[in-house]
Amino acid sequence: MSRQKGNIAEEKAAQFLQQKKFKIIERNFYTPFGEIDIIAEKKKILHFVEVKSGESFEPIYNITPIKMQRIIRSLEFYLSQNGITREYCVDALIVCGEKLELIENITL
Repeated sequence: MSRQKGNIAEEKAAQFLQQKKFKIIERNFYTPFGEIDIIAEKKKILHFVEVKSGESFEPIYNITPIKMQRIIRSLEFYLSQNGITREYCVDALIVCGEKLELIENITL
């Protein structure tokens, strides 16, 4: 997928989260281990959101065990850099055309 399509999906995802009462803290946070698409907060819990999009397949399958490892290392880097010791979870936000689905607290 092109970076432009990815940016469009991430913009839709951010708007979707805001409609669901999430506060966007940061977008496209880069670490030595990878990128966190969206960092948001709701009810004092940090949500590290991986945005996946596609139309001819199920985008959730692009979150592999290796990708999940990178996400976890990246979020640990973020928490350490910012001295954060509160609750958090990893979520997936799937964008298929105009349909968006938030899957909270994913694990593999």
